[in-house]
Amino acid sequence: MAKKQKKQPTWSDVKTRLTDFDRTGLLALVQDLYAASKNNRAFLHARFNLGDDALKPYKTTIARWLYPDVFKSQDISVAKAKKAISDYKKAIGQAEGLVELAVFYCEQATAFCNDYGLQDEGYFDATVRMFETALKTIAQLPETQRQPFWPRLDAVRRISHNFGYNVGDDMDELLAEYQVDD
Repeated sequence: MAKKQKKQPTWSDVKTRLTDFDRTGLLALVQDLYAASKNNRAFLHARFNLGDDALKPYKTTIARWLYPDVFKSQDISVAKAKKAISDYKKAIGQAEGLVELAVFYCEQATAFCNDYGLQDEGYFDATVRMFETALKTIAQLPETQRQPFWPRLDAVRRISHNFGYNVGDDMDELLAEYQVDD
């Protein structure tokens, strides 16, 4: 006789259970989630705009995975760095914060390659894609908020010409496509 397999719980199942909670119960649940992980804390701080710098934990994660401590044999992970941006987007997703994280990602990636001579085509491709993401997101900002990002992206572009693999050329083309002067 075959055993009946249980289905995986879904958000709908959780939502149904949440209706049984009163305000005090919901607050206790959120408090437990807050205490359970630093990612939950970062999410809630960003969502409620708490603290001096809601982007700090996301930047720390990006820096850790794109510019690892080579003397501690830390690994590189583009996926974990990109996940930090995705997590921020889920928490609050403000365009200016997303641009800041995308530009910071590009800065960290190019600085690491420039400082340590990393030659990894996948890493370069991910950096160029993030460069394009930064440009697309900057376009969503009001004109007055765009200016601080251009010099930083230009520095990334200039450094990227040191790498080969057409990284700098690809960034030049993207800047031209988005009609940004050097």
